[in-house]
Amino acid sequence: MNTPATSDFDIAICGAGPVGAAFALLLAETWPDASRIALIDSRLPEMATRDERMIAISHGSRTMLERVRAWHEDSATPIHHIHVSHRGHFGRTMIDRKDYDVPALGYVIRYGDLVRQLNAALDRFPFQIRRPVAVDRIEQQAESCAVHLDNGAILNARYAVHAEGGLFGTQESKAIHRDYGQTAITSFVTCALPQPATAWERFTEGGPIALLPSLRQQTQGYALVWCCKPEDASQHIALNDQEFLRALHQNFGDRLGQFTSATRRMAFPLGLNAAASTANGREFAIGNAAQTLHPVAGQGLNLGLRDAYSLVSALRAHFHNPEECNQTFLSARQLDRRATIQLTDWLPRIFASQLRPVIAARGSALSLLDLLPPARHLLARQMMNGQR
Repeated sequence: MNTPATSDFDIAICGAGPVGAAFALLLAETWPDASRIALIDSRLPEMATRDERMIAISHGSRTMLERVRAWHEDSATPIHHIHVSHRGHFGRTMIDRKDYDVPALGYVIRYGDLVRQLNAALDRFPFQIRRPVAVDRIEQQAESCAVHLDNGAILNARYAVHAEGGLFGTQESKAIHRDYGQTAITSFVTCALPQPATAWERFTEGGPIALLPSLRQQTQGYALVWCCKPEDASQHIALNDQEFLRALHQNFGDRLGQFTSATRRMAFPLGLNAAASTANGREFAIGNAAQTLHPVAGQGLNLGLRDAYSLVSALRAHFHNPEECNQTFLSARQLDRRATIQLTDWLPRIFASQLRPVIAARGSALSLLDLLPPARHLLARQMMNGQR
């Protein structure tokens, strides 16, 4: 019987999506030898770069990506204003970049373009990248982790970092688990009255509708994330383009005029799936491997990038002391992680309630956010930079 080949590393990163790649790049900035860092990717680069999903990047995440030379302004669409409202009810709030002295509150970028930029940055370092291969299991030992790959190889690393999260519905349930009974429909849509650089978060009875400004083949439009009941999502996706656009207009309203075109629709189940703890001995979890969130407010990837930054700081300070490394990482992430999970869990549920006192309270809350700058600034700073 042949013995599986083994390799020794300081850190094995399980998952080379945006969070895993950014973590590797942040780590390599000061790591003595980047060839001691293994990056395990289940997909070939060309597969990931074809991904058409649009994602929101916060101001803080843009700064982090610039730091590792994985940000190109020309591939992203800026968000200067965010308009939050509730369909059919009073109350709305506006968030404007000018109030925070930033070039943009955030950006919208195609997932495949972000991956391409990160892969180009990875090429600057001698990382040991294994692809396409998946992690079969990880066995913790006294001084290391044995990372077993599905091709039979074993990587021995001082630490293993889980960064391959996947989507809700394909994951094993974690300690904090909630199925929202919603499906997200994604598409790129155009409209008669576009408002460049303005993002819309419109709460409806079926769920929130997000329209994020973006360009596709030099055409100004919006990345759509329409959250609704699964049965409604199935019906909407089955419609032809014109019927779908009419249904979207009926649910979103007249603020952008008639919707005029839509690309192929895709659907994803929505839920909260978060680990109680993101550190266990020599294993850590970041990004969707630590917590999968509802897409409201576009916080999932941005929270994951902040996870990556905090873990790099903990490993640099306490590489030879796993217990101190655990405590430092968990302490650094506690407030931001809890606040972001609670925000993205609370918003879709409170706006889905049809109880009259709740309807009145949420309308008042939106109006108060607009009238009370400190409250609005707190929300804006959470969305741009998280809790520090």
